[in-house]
Amino acid sequence: MILTETLKKASKFFPEKQAIVCGGKRFTYREFHERINRFSHCLKGFGIGKDDKVAILHSNCHTFLEVYYGIAQIGAISVPINIRLSPGEIAFILQDSESKVLVSDPMFQKQVNPIREKISGIKKILWTGDGLAAQEDRDLHYEKHLEQGNPDALPESPITGEDIAQIYYTSGTTGRPKGVMLSHKNVTTHALGTIAEIHLTDQDVWIHVAPLFHLADAWATWAITWVGGTHVLVREFDAKTVLETIEKEKVTLTNLIPTMLNLMVNYPDAGKFDYGSLRVLLSGGAPIAPEVVRKIVETFKCDYIQTYGMTETSPYLTLSILKGHLKRLSEKEQLKFKSKTGREFIGVELKVVNDKGEEIKKDEKEVGEIIVKGDIVTKGYWKLPEETAKSIRDGWLYTGDMAVMDEEGYVTIVDRKKDMILTGGENVYSTEVENVLYMHPAILECAVVGVPDEKWGEAVKGVVVLKPRQKGTAEEIIRFCKDHIAHYKAPKSIDFIDALPRTGSGKIQKKGLRDQYWKGYEKKVH
Repeated sequence: MILTETLKKASKFFPEKQAIVCGGKRFTYREFHERINRFSHCLKGFGIGKDDKVAILHSNCHTFLEVYYGIAQIGAISVPINIRLSPGEIAFILQDSESKVLVSDPMFQKQVNPIREKISGIKKILWTGDGLAAQEDRDLHYEKHLEQGNPDALPESPITGEDIAQIYYTSGTTGRPKGVMLSHKNVTTHALGTIAEIHLTDQDVWIHVAPLFHLADAWATWAITWVGGTHVLVREFDAKTVLETIEKEKVTLTNLIPTMLNLMVNYPDAGKFDYGSLRVLLSGGAPIAPEVVRKIVETFKCDYIQTYGMTETSPYLTLSILKGHLKRLSEKEQLKFKSKTGREFIGVELKVVNDKGEEIKKDEKEVGEIIVKGDIVTKGYWKLPEETAKSIRDGWLYTGDMAVMDEEGYVTIVDRKKDMILTGGENVYSTEVENVLYMHPAILECAVVGVPDEKWGEAVKGVVVLKPRQKGTAEEIIRFCKDHIAHYKAPKSIDFIDALPRTGSGKIQKKGLRDQYWKGYEKKVH
């Protein structure tokens, strides 16, 4: 299977159905397909062909969906770029991926202009907004070129399922960013799996809130189109805007980052909107506290599914969908299962293994590393065979995520390997402590990291953002934690800050916090 099959199916069965809602713009599937054809013809006119790279630096917009499809249609490869990266980081990705065309929103000129000399490999820059003052001959206007383009279907390119469709660069939290290669088979197999698992149909309305440069949301590009659903796009996350749009456009489902869901359920007027259209909310991209899950179900009164995945796996690996007999449990017991990381996704084989490679006991106590294999798993990292060999061994991808498993086969992630805190010879999993902190009524957001300590080696530190007009002291919060978990797991100290650092996808960035404390320690030592 190849990605263009998903668009052909929608255009064939739903030509006059609303496909896109983006601000004041609305397109049917016929109009959407014609715009994609125009863009594909445009790329071919630039000399772009099979396996050439086209980069995208853009906020959520119908343009993003058009570009995703227009690139795939000619067998070229998409390179979505995190919009929060610095000019130097963007230049590295454009150079490393060997991209030849860049499609960008004019709001990112401040990132692009300083690196123009470094990105000589970019032959054309297509800007999507109005009023752009071109600095070079390669600066072109996206809409003007689409107007001139041919809306007719293109001759079919010789694309196979094994061909690379996209290269997503990881955030680079450990060294240089790595380009994750995903094939047409990876992405279509995953899309088909989500259709089966979440029961997607042409009646579904998906709101793209999480960034489209990140797979937490980008997978829905293909799955929602394949079934003829409607794509609703918001440019950037704002709790009020998202809640209003869910009501106005009768959104049925979406996948959001936990930090987004937390801010939505804590929005003061969250209870004033009509969420009757919602049938399910999914959360993914980072662990989520059970207390936040409880608030989600209470606020939106719809089903909830916890998801877990990686860029390397297209992305889903698990879903917390309840088995039939578990639906007969009490609401409280059901919520426990819904808050778990979940059972394995239909398109993947998953194990949790110890250091010897043996599967752990299903007792929710023994901790091991999640390893996976299947048709949704990446072939490897772009131009990094050694890194690929480290991560993929004997056909299994080693995720670096540590988890326990229950008798039903549901896993619960306890931490990333690198986020586990070793204090006084005891392992403390940061997510367990964070789950307790989220139970505190005054805490809006939190992160737990290990900090240097002369006595314990590492000490547990909580970094906390309080809710507006709420108060709390470090002593009181630490005491609260000790009432709920073992004393050695409770934070030794609490720092209060106004906002937690985030990655481009909206996830809380623990590495930035951890580095801040350890750098200060290293200076002191040296």
